[in-house]
Amino acid sequence: MNNTNIKIMSDEDYDRIIERIDRVSKEFQEYVRQSSNPMKEKWVDNADACRILNVSTRSLQNYRDKRILPYSALSGKIYYKASDIEAVLNQNYSKSA
Repeated sequence: MNNTNIKIMSDEDYDRIIERIDRVSKEFQEYVRQSSNPMKEKWVDNADACRILNVSTRSLQNYRDKRILPYSALSGKIYYKASDIEAVLNQNYSKSA
């Protein structure tokens, strides 16, 4: 037994469905574009950087002063790229013999 149901819709309903599909497609493409956008990289503040690196604020200040860890200052607050913190950790990685 073949239970084929055929639905008939108006041109107006069809156009609304196509518009919705187009809108969802554009939103998804924008999401993908933003996800790969380097400006969407995660930034952490001073307190988070101290926790991640397990160092004091003074040590973090020394890293900035010695240009070990790049940073950005905005309105008196210091921010670090998560990828820069990871890079510093990787550069100083030492495998036990």
